[in-house]
Amino acid sequence: MAYEIVMPRLGWTMEEGLFVEWLKKDGDTVKAGDLLCAVEGDKAINEIESFEAGLLRIPPDAPLPGAKVKVGGLLGYILSPGEAAPFASQGNPPAEATKASAPSAATPAAEAAAPATHPGGNAQRTEPTISPRARRIASELGVAWLSVKGSGRTGRIVERDVRAAAQMATRAPGVAAQSSGELRTSPLARRRAGELNVVLQALAAVQPGIRLEVADVEAAAARRSRRLDVADVPADAAALSTPMSGVRKLIAERMGSSAHTTAAVTLTTEVDATELVRIRKEIAADLAGGRPQVVRAAMQQTGDSLLAGAAIPAPSYNDLLARLLAVALQEFPALNASLHADGIVQHTAVHIGMAVDTERGLLVPVVRDVHKKSVQAIAAESALLSANARAGKISADDLRGGTFTISNLGMYEIDAFTPIINLPECAILGVGRIVAKQVVVDEESETVAVRKLMTLSLTFDHRLVDGGPAARFLQRVKRFVEHPYLWLTR
Repeated sequence: MAYEIVMPRLGWTMEEGLFVEWLKKDGDTVKAGDLLCAVEGDKAINEIESFEAGLLRIPPDAPLPGAKVKVGGLLGYILSPGEAAPFASQGNPPAEATKASAPSAATPAAEAAAPATHPGGNAQRTEPTISPRARRIASELGVAWLSVKGSGRTGRIVERDVRAAAQMATRAPGVAAQSSGELRTSPLARRRAGELNVVLQALAAVQPGIRLEVADVEAAAARRSRRLDVADVPADAAALSTPMSGVRKLIAERMGSSAHTTAAVTLTTEVDATELVRIRKEIAADLAGGRPQVVRAAMQQTGDSLLAGAAIPAPSYNDLLARLLAVALQEFPALNASLHADGIVQHTAVHIGMAVDTERGLLVPVVRDVHKKSVQAIAAESALLSANARAGKISADDLRGGTFTISNLGMYEIDAFTPIINLPECAILGVGRIVAKQVVVDEESETVAVRKLMTLSLTFDHRLVDGGPAARFLQRVKRFVEHPYLWLTR
C-alpha cells in the first residue's frame, strides 16, 4: 500500500507550510531515515525524513517549490517494489491540453523545453529551487532566477549564482535575457510597458517563468499608482516589490500585536561596562591560550559536567548579560512574568530569548534555565542555537517558552533603541554598543578617566508592572554590569 508523504504540523499554531524543495528525485529508492524534502513552518526550515523504505514517486500535480500547502496536504508517495503509483491510473492528459501546450514556431527554445519524463510516463517538473536570500537578491538586482543554474546542494540557486548572473547581464545589457528566454513578453505588452513606464526586466524578476502580457504590465502600473505618493520615486519601485514570506508575515503579525496590545514603556540608562569587558577578555584569553582547565573546573563546580571534553566557546556579551539578568530577575520576579487569559504569571524559572538576525528574518532562540547554568554553559548553548537559527535548522520548540528577551544591536554601531516586547513576555532589554568615553570618576577631586560605556534600554509592559519596580530592576542590572562579582559569585 502506498505511503503518503504529507505536510507535517511543525507547531501547534501551524495551519499551512511552505514547500521548499525535494531532496530526492522522482523514482529514487529511499530507506527509512533518508531525508526526502525540506518544508518551512512558522519560523524554521525543516528537512523531513522518510519513515518507510521504497520508491519515491512525485505526482505531476505535486506542490512546486515556494508553494503553500495545508497541514496534511499531499506531497508524494513511497511505494513498495512493483507497486503502481496511485496517480498512474489518471492516464495521460487530454489531447486538447497537449495541443494547447505544444510550442509554436515563434516560441523560443528555452520556453518550449519539454519536462523530463520518468518511469510510468509521468512528467516531473524541473523548476529550480532558490534560497530565500537568493530570491530577495534576485528581486533587488532584477535577475529572472528561473533560468539561472544553481551551484548549491541539489542544484539549488544560492546568492553567488544570482550575483554572477547580474554581473553577466551588466557586461552585456539585454543580450543574456533575450538569448536565454528570461524575458518573455508579447509585443503589445512591450509597447504598453513603454507607455506606462514599467520596467519589464524588474517585473519578470518578481514573476519568473511566465510570459508577460498587457494585463501584467497594467497591474504593475496600478500597484505603483496606489503605493507611491512621491512623484520622484523611480517608476520600477512597485515592480521590485516581493510578497512577504511566511516568516516575515509571522514577525509582522507578532510585532504589530505587541505594539497595539501592550502598554509599552521604555527606560534607558548608561552603564560603565569596563569590568564586563575586562572579564570577557580574560575568559577569552584563557581559552585562546590553551588554558581551559581553570574555566572547566569552574564549570564542573556549577554542575556543567555535560560539557566536559567539549570545545569551550568564548562567551559573548549576550551570554554574560543573560547570566546576570537571571540573577536580577530572581530578585525582581515581576519582570520575569507573562500575561495570560487567567492573569499574570510570574515564572520561577528564567528562560532567556536571544534575538538573532538571520537571512529569513528575526528569530529568538531560547536558552532555558539560565538561572541554573554557568556562563560557559550558556555560551555553548546559545552558540549552538544561533548557528541552527542562521542555518534554518532550528526546531519550533527552541523558539518558544521564553520569559525574558535580550536584543543586542551594538555590533551594528547602534547606541540606543526601543525594543519591542516579545509577547506574552513582560519585558525586553535592548543593548547598545560599547564605546570608550572620557568620564568623571571622582567629582570631588575632578578626576577623569577613559571608561567603556554602554546604553541599556528596558521596554516593559505597564499592564503587568509599574514604572517603579521596572526602574529598580534596570538599576540593579546596571550595578551588576558595573560590578560583575555581585553575580559571578552566585
